[in-house]
Amino acid sequence: MPQEPEEERGRRSSPGLDERITGALVGAAVGDALGGPVEGYSPDQISERHGGRVHGIVGPWHGDAWRTARPLAPYHKGDGHVTDDTLMTHALIRVYARVRDHLDAYAVADHLVPDLMTNPRWIPELETETLPLHRLFLAEKWLVARLAYGHVDPREAGVGNIVNCGAAMYMAPVGLVNAANPAAAYAEALDVAGAHQSSYGREAAGVLAAAVAAATAPGATPDSVVTACLSLAKDGTREAIEKVCEVAAGHRDFESALRPLRAAVAPYDTVGPDYRAPSLGARRPSRLHAIEELPVALGMLLVSGGDYRHAVLGAVNYGRDCDSIATMAGALAGALGSPVPEDWAKTVAEASRLDLWEPARTLAEVTREVFQQDVRRRRAHERAFADLGGAACSD
Repeated sequence: MPQEPEEERGRRSSPGLDERITGALVGAAVGDALGGPVEGYSPDQISERHGGRVHGIVGPWHGDAWRTARPLAPYHKGDGHVTDDTLMTHALIRVYARVRDHLDAYAVADHLVPDLMTNPRWIPELETETLPLHRLFLAEKWLVARLAYGHVDPREAGVGNIVNCGAAMYMAPVGLVNAANPAAAYAEALDVAGAHQSSYGREAAGVLAAAVAAATAPGATPDSVVTACLSLAKDGTREAIEKVCEVAAGHRDFESALRPLRAAVAPYDTVGPDYRAPSLGARRPSRLHAIEELPVALGMLLVSGGDYRHAVLGAVNYGRDCDSIATMAGALAGALGSPVPEDWAKTVAEASRLDLWEPARTLAEVTREVFQQDVRRRRAHERAFADLGGAACSD
């Protein structure tokens, strides 16, 4: 009996589109929930508070005093509750479900902002149903101020906002809609993020989307994901990724990598050594700097070899903005096909009162529709180019 070619066997055993989309989105939400309760602290503070490294879902930093303890009040961070990273990710998926095509900055103004302002939803950290707008950080409320009230051109609305990871943290769906096409994901995310961020914050959104798209490709590895990022990233973002990943390549355990990764990204991070007391130069536009979250997430992806649990726990125990770092690392490891621990996903879904799998089903359906539209548009272009006397397509 003839043997099936090795290449075909590999293709058949590789995770498919639906599995990768589910892994990325569920993985991002679970990473977000694990990182939330230790956000803003250092690895040493986290270890002291929890009697060692965090190895799963933990409770609020201040225990039952979470409602009044500063600086986190009134948010119930911990116990499996997702944060605004996941709320914004799901909101962007709802825009894709409505538009059912590629998005741009105008889609943010026309659909995302009204959704945040007018449709009450369960907010896990507030333990109530309210408008998502009421949970958002000021950098995300900027969307409403600029687009709904300021009537700014959506493509330029991000100019003037603080430069942070606010747009990058929810850009994974753009990478998934452009599965296996990092360049297209990068371009689309830059357009979408223009409504929210500028400078290296916008750049990070484009590169994160490209990374997720690269991770969905058959045979993708952490190294191939980083290579795709470096081929597209610009200025300080590119250099920060390169330096952090050079360091990450020398580690196989997140414990030994925590301090070296921070040291590698520190020259590019404007926030400074005290995360809760940003420097005077923090979050200003720059061609020399980068957000901290994306390079560290890619670094943890390399350290873990693409293993979901290892990558996310490394991101969580890194501290600082670790809910967003773990969101990104979780999306990337999940897109590569590394399984999200079922017990974590079940606990987060139940605690947050969210169906973590329904957005993935929706986005997989939309992604296929968008791909078919892209094929029709590309073939129409090929015919028009041939009619102009250009070279005919040889495939």
